[in-house]
Amino acid sequence: MGRLDGKVVFITGAARGQGRAHAVRAAAEGADIIGVDICADIDSNQYPLARREDLEETERQVAKQGRRMVARVADVRDRGALAGALADGVAEFGRLDGVVAQAAICPLGTTDGSAFVDAVAVDFCGVFNTIEAALPHLGAGASIVATGSLAALVPGSLDNVAKGSGGLGYSWAKRAVASLVHDLAAALASRNIRANAVHPTNVNTDMLNSDVMYQVFRPDLAEPGRADALESFTSQTAMGIPYVEPEDIADAVLFLLSDESRYITGLQMRVDAGGYVKLRPQAPAF
Repeated sequence: MGRLDGKVVFITGAARGQGRAHAVRAAAEGADIIGVDICADIDSNQYPLARREDLEETERQVAKQGRRMVARVADVRDRGALAGALADGVAEFGRLDGVVAQAAICPLGTTDGSAFVDAVAVDFCGVFNTIEAALPHLGAGASIVATGSLAALVPGSLDNVAKGSGGLGYSWAKRAVASLVHDLAAALASRNIRANAVHPTNVNTDMLNSDVMYQVFRPDLAEPGRADALESFTSQTAMGIPYVEPEDIADAVLFLLSDESRYITGLQMRVDAGGYVKLRPQAPAF
């Protein structure tokens, strides 16, 4: 018996990274998957996004777990596309039990205002669009999980004009996701639908392993590489590790999707290797 036997889970950003890890982990526990990804770049975002072949690989990995996946190319900024992908999945599987609003970008390295707008449009509006599209299909016992970020919880990380307009947009959006989850949990509690957020530290994905992120962590170097940035990555944790793996986040998301967390809602779950307790603002001493 799997922890998600008989359930259907909708995942955005499913083509690679955390989204793929969520899809494979949920499938391993018995869920069928409805997954979407933009499978194209966004101009203000300076690292490549997933491609169709990445989404196809997620579909193959779900199949290896003995489960089915309805995979569609869709942009979370497009409510109609999300609704259409969900309609296809619900028609195939007959139900929807969980939502993982994972899709995100982090358009660092630019002062162009479009990077702020794009970050908010994907990282907050995309979460809201996902929830809006899914809600008509969700019944009692359903679970919504949104991906936030440690950067949303610690002032002075990316909400710094020196990190560029995209960093400001990313931080704003992730803070807004945390706030949304609190109020959404209250609004949906009478329907017995739960809403929680997971806030990772650095995660070993393409977003982190990018030239623009290396520059953020090593601004003292003209052209830093991964080896240069690796030691600086540890600044975001208290346990001395540079990052967690996508599967570490997937374990937390699995718990929040499962009936084991049936009375947990409005939670801000940090998977951050102690990053928040290390970096959080301290109360003034009296």
